[in-house]
Amino acid sequence: MSVASRVESDGQLARLLQIGIVLEEVVEARAYEHYQRLPDEERDERVEDLLQEAREESAEHRERLEELVSRLDGDEEAAIDVGALVREQYARTGPNDFDGILYDQLNGEETAYKFYDDLIEAVEASDVTFGIERETLLSTLREIREAEAEGVEAVAALMESRA
Repeated sequence: MSVASRVESDGQLARLLQIGIVLEEVVEARAYEHYQRLPDEERDERVEDLLQEAREESAEHRERLEELVSRLDGDEEAAIDVGALVREQYARTGPNDFDGILYDQLNGEETAYKFYDDLIEAVEASDVTFGIERETLLSTLREIREAEAEGVEAVAALMESRA
């Protein structure tokens, strides 16, 4: 998912934040789907805990992003278009396209991390005054990015311990 090199308006920022919301929805839905489809013989408390935590974290991130969007003068109709774009880009891979649940979860966490990293860079490169205080916006995005980095590390550590 490509983020512009600079964010030039509240509308563009709202659309980018909406992309983040949809990414979080995708990660949350796929973690739920994995959790529901996990065969009894493959159930592992650590995997179940990781998927539950991923779902809860994604829901919390989505709420934080929605709060930011609500403070901007954004176009609500854009969320529909953004949702289709994210599903087209991100859903090119399905849960079965990976060698197991943890690889799919790792892909979702890495995708989200990269998106937030790019978005932070684009906001920092911008000299526009947004409808949200810049430091509040950046602080929220950095916290979410850090949580995604921790998610990547947690999945990788679990994968390594199961190898």
